[in-house]
Amino acid sequence: MLTIRFSRVGKKGYPTYRLVISEKARDPYGKALEILGSYNPHSKKLEVKSDRIKFWLSKGSGMSQTVANLLINNKIIEGTKAKADKKATKKKGAKAE
Repeated sequence: MLTIRFSRVGKKGYPTYRLVISEKARDPYGKALEILGSYNPHSKKLEVKSDRIKFWLSKGSGMSQTVANLLINNKIIEGTKAKADKKATKKKGAKAE
């Protein structure tokens, strides 16, 4: 299944992200089918190819929850925001409830 998701680029300690489309099981930092845009979280600047995003969504590709929420906030696509998991922020050893 094809998925639109972030691929981290930039300096150490100052990340920026690319929006890429690739196979879900493939490494997001490897070769992607197409680069759809970029996002700088420090300046909140989003540059996307909205026509290409809509094209891939019409072909049945999916999106990560974070990308979907970002595109909904910027009125590129319509829908309701989803609660994105924050697995990286959970403490180690904490019990899941």
